Amino acid sequence: MRIPWLALILAGTTAFLFIILFGPSIIRLLTKLKLGQTVRTDGPKTHQKKSGTPTMGGVLILFGITAGTLAGLGSHWSNNLRWTLFLTLGYGALGFLDDLLNIIYHRSLGLKARYKLLGQVFFAGLFGLYVVQSGVMETLKIPYFSTHLAFINPVLTFLFVVFTLVAMSNAVNLTDGLDGLAGGTTLIAGLAMGILALLQGETALATFAAAIVGACLGFVWFNAPPAQVFMGDTGALALGGALGAIGILSRTALFLPIIGGIFVAENLSVILQVLSFKATGKRILRMAPLHHHYELGGLSESKVVIRFWIVGILLALLGLAGYKIG
Repeated sequence: MRIPWLALILAGTTAFLFIILFGPSIIRLLTKLKLGQTVRTDGPKTHQKKSGTPTMGGVLILFGITAGTLAGLGSHWSNNLRWTLFLTLGYGALGFLDDLLNIIYHRSLGLKARYKLLGQVFFAGLFGLYVVQSGVMETLKIPYFSTHLAFINPVLTFLFVVFTLVAMSNAVNLTDGLDGLAGGTTLIAGLAMGILALLQGETALATFAAAIVGACLGFVWFNAPPAQVFMGDTGALALGGALGAIGILSRTALFLPIIGGIFVAENLSVILQVLSFKATGKRILRMAPLHHHYELGGLSESKVVIRFWIVGILLALLGLAGYKIG
């Protein structure tokens, strides 16, 4: 297999430099426009001081990813890459609307949950139709086994695609609650998924993943504690969708629960917290998502973030170890 080192390096480096160079001016613009985050009042008290920090920084990530992909591939775009970028930007636009409503109405939640879910399903549905019609995901690699999971029913394929994309976008969105957490864990997962795409011969998707890694690295430069800017739903929904799309189109979606184990844990923590409270009137965690549970347990924000990064690295290695050639 020939590895397109130049394309990968160009994509990652361009995305990183784009954000490093344009980040300060964009942050100043967001501050000038008073596009600040409204922090949830029921969250940790230490987070109240973050209220007013510029949000919608995900715009920087989206521009960085696009610039990096263009630098790495030029005009040599596959249909898979076009649809991946379409989904990423579509989810980014949905997140932008959510962040904008958050700011306009001065609340920690923008779009109502059902409308956000409807938007996610809409973009995922279009993506799912492409997957079914093109037949790009007739099989999936099974971690730790040489066998493949075959999809013989187009309806099941469609439902699997929609579920994966919606679940991943929401999971990354829930992870975006501490400075540097979502950016760092997505960087790690993006790198691992890019390697899998490369092993699967999907060089364009691997280049796109390299752009994600570079963009996340650049964003963490400004989002590290104390954050100068938040990615907001603009970035979180887009990044989650992008990871899901890479997994689907490279036929490695079954690796996502392992490599993206942090996101899965964050998602499950919210689901279990809600179910427990409705069933028993008691909460199983101090607060959901999971990162707040540890924060309220006495760990500093930076320690929680770094430990989640470490676990994310271990999970990425665990996922890559499950890839068998063939």
